[in-house]
Amino acid sequence: MKRRAAGEDVLDLALDEPRMHTSRILVEAAQRSMQQSNAVASSDAGLLELRVAIARHLSLLSGGRPVNADNIVVSNGARQALFGACFSLFDSSDEVLVPAPTWDSITQTVRLSRAKPVLISGDVEWSLKVGVDQLNRAATPDTAGIVLCSPVNPTGAVYTKAELKAIVEWAVERGCWVVADEVCRRIHFGSDAAPSVLDLADELLGRVVVVGGPSKTYALRGWRLGYSLASSSVARSMATLQSHVTGGAAVPAQRACVAAYSDERVESHLKRRVEEIRNRRDLTVAHFREHMPGVEFVDPLGGIHLLFRVDGCFEFGVDSAKRFCERLLGEKGVLLLPADDFGASGWVRLTYAVPERELSSALDRICELNPAASGETN
Repeated sequence: MKRRAAGEDVLDLALDEPRMHTSRILVEAAQRSMQQSNAVASSDAGLLELRVAIARHLSLLSGGRPVNADNIVVSNGARQALFGACFSLFDSSDEVLVPAPTWDSITQTVRLSRAKPVLISGDVEWSLKVGVDQLNRAATPDTAGIVLCSPVNPTGAVYTKAELKAIVEWAVERGCWVVADEVCRRIHFGSDAAPSVLDLADELLGRVVVVGGPSKTYALRGWRLGYSLASSSVARSMATLQSHVTGGAAVPAQRACVAAYSDERVESHLKRRVEEIRNRRDLTVAHFREHMPGVEFVDPLGGIHLLFRVDGCFEFGVDSAKRFCERLLGEKGVLLLPADDFGASGWVRLTYAVPERELSSALDRICELNPAASGETN
C-alpha cells in the first residue's frame, strides 16, 4: 500500500491472508529442494510424495476415511484448483449457485469457466449461510452445481456437518456437482478442524470436488500451492488442463508442503498459530460487543475475517460501505474492505489475523468513527 510504504500511520486490516511468520521448517525444506532442483521432476498433478502426504492429512482429519492420492491434483494455488474444477465440470449452458456473501474470486472463476454464477443471499439470522430452501428457490433446469465455502470468506461462518449433508444430498438428488472450498478448514475455533464434506458417506461424494491449500493455515502466502480432491475422471481432466495452462506447481513449494502436511513439529506450530488467531478473534468480537453494541456482525467460528454492517453509520454522511471505508482510511488511517463485491452491500470485512497491538489500535480507531461508541450526534 502506497501510504504505508511512504511512512504514514496506516493499519491494514484488509488482507486476505494472516500476517504471521512462515515456519522455518517449511523454509528449510524449500531451500533443500532448490539445492537439488536439477535432479527433481514433478508430474503435472504434483509430486507423488506430496499427494500422499495430503491424502494422509485429509484422511486423519476425517476419522481415518480412505483418501486416494491418485485423485489429488496439486496446483499453482487454490485459485487454480478452483478454476480447474469449474472449467472441467461446467460449460456455457450451466448455472452455478454461489452462496453470498462470498469471496469475489469464486464468482469470477465461475464466469471464466464459461458458466453463469447465481448468487444466493444467506439468512442474517443464520450467519448469512444458505440452506436447501434457498437452493430450491434459486435452482433452474440449467443449474449444474454449487460452490460452497466453509469456513466462509468473508463471514467466518462455519457449516455444520448436518448442514453440509443436507446441501450435498440436495445436489445428489438433482445431479449437480458440489465444489467445496475448504481452504480455511484448519482455522476453526471448535475442538478440531471444521466439518467437511469428507465427513459424509462415500455414496454422497461421487459428484464432489474438494479444494484446499496451505496459504492461510501455514502462512505460505505467495508460495502458490493448492490442491483438489475429486473422482478419478475429474482429477485426470483437471491435471490435463493444468498441463497445458501452467504445468505443475514449483517443486520447492511442493517440498515445503510435504513438510507442512507430514511433520509433527509443523502440526504443533499450526495448533499454536490457530490459538493465536482465536485470541485475535476473541479480542475483536469482545471489542465490538462492548464498544459498538449497535453494530451488527457475523460471529466468526473459523477463518480470519469478521464481517460487520455499517448501515448504522449512514446517518452522518456515509451512504455506502465503500464510503465508510474511505472515510475510515482518510480520517483514522485504518484500511478495511467493503464487501459489495462479495455480494454483501452495506457490510465491511475486517481481517483480525494481524499483530495484536495493531489490531487493538485499529479497533479503537473504528470505534472513534462510530457515533454510538464516540457519542457523536447529528
